[in-house]
Amino acid sequence: MIGAARQGLALARFFLERGADVILNDRSDSAAMQPVIDQMTAWQLVRQPQGTLSWHLGSHPLELLENLDMLCVSGGVPLNLPLIEEAIRRHIPLTNDSELFMQFVQGQVIGISGSAGKTTTTALMGKIVSDALENTNRKVWVGGNIGMPLIEQVEDIRPEDVVVLELSSFQLELMKTVPSVAAILNITPNHLDRHGSMEAYTAAKANMFRWQKPDDWAIINHEDPGANALRTIIPGRWASFGFRRSPGVHPQVYQSSDQLLLSNGIQETEILNINEILLRGRHNIQNVMAALLLAYCSQISLDRIHDSIASFTGVPHRLEFVREHKGVQWYNDSIATTPERSMAAIRSFSEPLVLLLGGRDKDLPWEHLANLVHRRVHDVILFGEAAHLIEPILRRAHSATSLVKIHTCPALQEAVACAASVAQAGDVVLLSPGGTSFDEFKDFAERGERFKQWVQQIS
Repeated sequence: MIGAARQGLALARFFLERGADVILNDRSDSAAMQPVIDQMTAWQLVRQPQGTLSWHLGSHPLELLENLDMLCVSGGVPLNLPLIEEAIRRHIPLTNDSELFMQFVQGQVIGISGSAGKTTTTALMGKIVSDALENTNRKVWVGGNIGMPLIEQVEDIRPEDVVVLELSSFQLELMKTVPSVAAILNITPNHLDRHGSMEAYTAAKANMFRWQKPDDWAIINHEDPGANALRTIIPGRWASFGFRRSPGVHPQVYQSSDQLLLSNGIQETEILNINEILLRGRHNIQNVMAALLLAYCSQISLDRIHDSIASFTGVPHRLEFVREHKGVQWYNDSIATTPERSMAAIRSFSEPLVLLLGGRDKDLPWEHLANLVHRRVHDVILFGEAAHLIEPILRRAHSATSLVKIHTCPALQEAVACAASVAQAGDVVLLSPGGTSFDEFKDFAERGERFKQWVQQIS
C-alpha cells in the first residue's frame, strides 16, 4: 500500500480486519511518520485484527513487489513512480480505496467530480438526500474525497441506503466501477503538477462516465467546454445544466430571469428563485443546478429539493463568513487552491476587496487572475512559497487603470496582520489563495482554521 495518509490508512485497516497481510509504504521517514505508526499501533491493540502490518518508510524499493497480490495506491501518489510502473509491467493488479469501495458497496451511489465546486455540491447533495430520507429507516453516507474514506464503513451500508461520494481525479484515475448517478461539474486546468498534462487530467475525470452502464445517469455542465466534451463517451442517459437552455430534449436545468427551471424534455417547471440561494457567487448557482439535477435523476421530489436548497448555508472554508470588525468583513475561502477558484471568489463580491493570495503553486497559469485582480482588488497580500512567482506576474499585468497595491509577507499569519492594517470600513478581506496549503499547513482545512483563529484575535 503506497501512501500512509488518510486513504492509505483507511484501506490498511479494511484489509487487516479481513486477515490480509499489509505493507504500508511511504516516502516519509520513520521520524516523520511516528505519530501515524503510534495511531495504527493503538488501533491494532484495540481491534486485534487477523492480518499483520509491516512498514517500509523513506523509499519505494522494487523488492516490495515480491510475493505481492495487489498494489493499492493512495490518491496523491503519481502513477509514474518506478515502483508502480514495475508493478504494471509484472501485471500486479493496481487499485485504490474508492474502486474497492465501489466494488463492495450495496447501496445506491451518487458521484460528484469537477475541477471546482465538487465539495459544495457534494455537501448540498448530502443535505438533499438526508432531508428526503428523514423519518425513514434509510441512511445517507457522505464521503470519499470529502471527509473520510468510506471503505471502512462499506459493510455497514445497506442496500436501501444512499451514498454521496466526492471523487477527485486522483481517485478516478484507477477506477472502472463508478456511480450510477454521476456529475462532472467542470474541467479546467488543475493538478497539472500531478497529472502532467490536461489530456491526462481529463482522461482521469472521464472515467466517471466511461464505465457507466446504459441505465445510468451522467450529468454535465453544457456551458463548460471540458465537461461538455465528455458527452461523446457517455454510454447511458444524460442531463445537463447551464445558465442558458441547451438545444435538445434531454433533461436540463437552466436560468430564466431570476428562476431556475427544470425541463424534463417535455415540460418546464420552476424550481426556485435564485434569491432563495444563500450561497454567494455565480459559480454556486451552477453548483445548485448540478445538485438539483442529481436529486431529480435520483427520483427525489421537487418540493423536497427546493426546501433543501433554500436552507443550505454552505460548508466551512468555502466563501465562509468569519466576522465583521470595524466595518470590515472577513471571508475564508481556503478551499480555493487554483487561480480559477480565486477568480470565482472575487466575482462573488461587489464590495472593495483586500485579497490574500499565495500558498504553494500547482504549476497553473496566474495571468487571468492577475488581470482580474487589477480590476477588482485594491490591495493584494502575497504570502507563502508562491509569493515570489505571483508578484512579477501581477506587476506585468499592471496598467494605467490598475487599482491594486501589492504587499508581500512570508506566511499567512503575517498576511492577516497586513490585511488588518490596510483594510477600511466597507471592505471585504478575502482569503482565496489560489495555491495549495502544503507549504505551511497539512491541508486547506487547517489553513482555514488558523486563518479564522488569527482573524478572531484582531482587536
